[in-house]
Parts: sequence; structure tokens; C-alpha cells
Amino acid sequence: MTLARLALAAASMLPLAAHATTVRVHYDSPKGGVAIRGDKGPMSWSKGAAANSGDGKVWTYTWPDELGEVHMKPALGDDKVAIGGAYKLAAGSTRDIYPFFGAPFGKVKIIPDFASPQLKNSRKLRIYLPPSYDENRAKRYPVLYMHDGQNLFDARTAAFGVEWGIDETVNRLVATGVMEEIIVVGIDNTPARVDEYTPCCDPQYGGGQLDTYQRFVVDTVKPYIDSTLRTLPGKESTAIMGSSLGGIASVSIAQKNAAVFSKAASLSGSFWWNKEALVTALPPRLPVKFYLDAGTVKDGLEDTIKMRDALQKQGYRQDADLFYHVAEGATHNEKSWAARVDKPLAWFFPWQ
Repeated sequence: MTLARLALAAASMLPLAAHATTVRVHYDSPKGGVAIRGDKGPMSWSKGAAANSGDGKVWTYTWPDELGEVHMKPALGDDKVAIGGAYKLAAGSTRDIYPFFGAPFGKVKIIPDFASPQLKNSRKLRIYLPPSYDENRAKRYPVLYMHDGQNLFDARTAAFGVEWGIDETVNRLVATGVMEEIIVVGIDNTPARVDEYTPCCDPQYGGGQLDTYQRFVVDTVKPYIDSTLRTLPGKESTAIMGSSLGGIASVSIAQKNAAVFSKAASLSGSFWWNKEALVTALPPRLPVKFYLDAGTVKDGLEDTIKMRDALQKQGYRQDADLFYHVAEGATHNEKSWAARVDKPLAWFFPWQ
């Protein structure tokens, strides 16, 4: 046996180095301190083990990897436990977490008269900031871009007096540990909505400005959001969603910008547009997750099924990179979309 093989054999018989599991809690708590509650070892769900910090902003706690997988949550003092689900740490792993302890309610801010140099018009941006945004300034967030911003957060501005309730739904899913916190950017529509949300050109309705609108979203809106808010700007943390014409706009924008968006959702998408051109002329399979749904009451379900089938023929698979859902009894309106928007939200941004 050669010397190299002897050395390799000897090394293979050496005991593995001991490992430890470490959680780093990023939270500015210079006086109160941070404790770790959990389901094993020195931790318990009723009493926390004190974490250590040199600067009062990053708190570290370590336990032997012999404990195996551990579920834990940070706490402030004796009574404030982090909002949301428990964190699951595999043995030997190191994890950075960014908790919050206040009320689980985000807030909506409005940017008026946001100009589009591409479309030569302007509109409002309606931005949902998650509950921890002001409380934990060390944290950055995934971003969901949505069309028809007037309809998302406020019934008073919604087209038919019914809002999606995106803020209430995200608040609930975050508080119950179903999804991660996110930023939602609602982009208002304009009187040119049909043109801006559609590719060229439907024999009856025309359209055809979607390529210009997508440049507005990708080249103007997203850079503004990433430069002014604490976002996670990468593709894996960026999604786009809409309904009806906004649904096909979301799918098309993600297809043409797969380096920017990793997820696209179409609720009641208008896949009938231009003799089903989006269905029959799909681009090659892309590293993008697609959510498709439709209701069973006059909601274009047949066209959505055709789009699903076309994606599956390209290799997309249910629950992997395709989520197809039939909404029983649902029709083509904001009330129906509000009732099921939790599905793409939880699929795109699951807890942990």
C-alpha cells in the first residue's frame, strides 16, 4: 500500500471532531438580554437559557449536537416570546435569526405620483411593511410585487369596493408561523390597464404594452424599492403576483425576467388572451415557480387547465415548481381572490 493510501486509511479511522449547534439572534437588546427557549437540553418552553452577546445586538447560544434536531424560540425577559413559528435547527448547524416581539401588524405606506419614464405616466405605489420592520432594523425581507395596487389594502380605493386584504392575510400567516415576513409592493393600475398588462395583440381588445410595463417594474420600481427599503434583492427572494390580466402579466414578466423573479402567481389568469398565445407559445422551461388557479364559476378554468397542462408537458411538477389550485364556487372578483391568496403566499414564502 502506498504512503498516500496508508495516510488516507489512518485518517478514516480517526474519531469525528465534535460539533455544536449554534443560534445567533440578531436583535438590539442592550439591557433586557435574550434567552433561548426550546424542546431539549438546558432549554425548555417555560424557561429560557440566557444567550451571550458582546454588543447587545447579536446574541449567541450553543448546545451539543448530540441533542439532535431542536425546536427553539428566542425570548425577551420572562414573558416576551418571539412572534411566529418555532425555529428548527438541525444538529451541528449554525443559524442566524431575526425575531420580533411586538404586535404582529404590518403597516401600509403610499408613494404618490411615482413616475414611469418608460410609460410616460405616473401612479401610486402602496407598500406593505412587515411587523418587524421598525422593531428589528437588522432584518432584510423578501419582496412580492403585485399589480392593481388600489385593490390590495383598502376597500375605499378598490375598484368594486372589496379589497384583497393582503395586509391582514400576511399579518395572520406570519403571526401563526405559516409564512415568513415579506414586503409587498402594490403597483397601482392606470386608465391604460388593459394595454399595460397585455402582450400584443388580442383581435378584440388590442393591448400590447406589457413589454414596456415590465421594463417599468424591473428597471424602475424594483431598483427604487431595493435602494430605499431593507430588501433581499436576489432572485430567490423576489416574486410577482396578479389576477385576471394581472395574472398573465405576472407569468409573462417572470418568463422574460427569470434572472429577477423566482416565483410568479396568476389568480384567475386571462389565458384566453390573443387566442391563448401565452399557452401555445411557452418559452423553454425556466427556473421559476408558477402558481395557477381559477374558480369554478365563470372564471376561465378551462384556459387555466390548458396552461397547467402546457407547463406540465415541459416538466413542471405539482408542489415542486408548479402549484395548481381549483377554487370551488369561486368567481372572477376580489372577494374570491382574497379568500385564497393565502395559498400562493404560504407556498412562495413558507416559514423557514
